[in-house]
Order: sequence, then C-alpha cells, then structure tokens
Amino acid sequence: MSADISLGERFASRLDNAKNYAQVWQVVKDSVEFAEGKKREGMMLFLDDLPLQLGAYYPVGTNNIVLNRTLVEIVEGAVSSKPTVNALTYNLLLHEYLHALGEMSEAGVRREVVEVAKKCFGEGHIATVVAQKSPWVLLKDIPLGPYMAPKRVMEIVRDFEKTGKYIV
Repeated sequence: MSADISLGERFASRLDNAKNYAQVWQVVKDSVEFAEGKKREGMMLFLDDLPLQLGAYYPVGTNNIVLNRTLVEIVEGAVSSKPTVNALTYNLLLHEYLHALGEMSEAGVRREVVEVAKKCFGEGHIATVVAQKSPWVLLKDIPLGPYMAPKRVMEIVRDFEKTGKYIV
C-alpha cells in the first residue's frame, strides 16, 4: 500500500509543480498509462478563445487538442494557486486525451477522468476534486457576466510533446 501512496504523492508533486502545458501534459499521459495502460504519441496543443462553457475539444481523427485559453486565463487571474490552475488544465487535457484514445461517449469520458484522477492522486487532491465536481466548480465564485474579449488568433503550443518521430 505504501507504494501506492508514494506513487500518488509523485503524481501530485509533478502536477502541483508543473510550470507549463508540456509538464502538465506529461502527467496526463503518464497517469493514463498507469491507470489504464493506454497511450498515444504525437499529440499537439492549440490555444483558442472559445465560449466559456467549452473547456477544450478534440477534433475527431486528428492529433490535436484545442484548449480554451480564455477559460484558463480567467481561472489564473482569479485563483492564486498554481496547483489549482494545473488541476484545471490537467482535467481538461485528460478529458480530451481520453477522447483521442477512442472513448467518444461524454458520460464515459467523465467517469474515466474521475477514475484516473482517483487512482493517480487519491481522493483529496485538487485534481480529483475538480474531476468529481467538474472544472466549472473553479468558476462558481467568479463574476463573469457577458464576457466580451476580442478573439485572438489560435496559437500552437511549441514543444508540447517531445517525440522522436515525425507524425502527420
């Protein structure tokens, strides 16, 4: 049992201390591989300004995940805790990664996100809490009103995933 606790602490430490999207992404990939024995290489991350009710999406048949840059920026501005922002990002990326691995059911992916988080972080970690309650729990006390920011150009996150081979 102590090996599980140690593993959970390692996952938690890596996520809590992640400094960028690539480091959060590596925790996503490693946690899915640990919890479900699945993995996929060659994913790319794009940041776009999406409606706030959409955290991210995976265009089926691609190797892309599009993350809602505006949503992440709002949470970053309202929450002073980097581990909390990382937990949000982890949950959004994990959800879309599970779609990319072949699970198309929204309900199925939501259940899987909770299962992976519990297995890798334990019940009390913020990543598991966000998985159980949904990422929008972090917005409940943030006055959003009609959010009208100018649409920016979608950007690709450079060095998101390091891979030794070229994947189209």
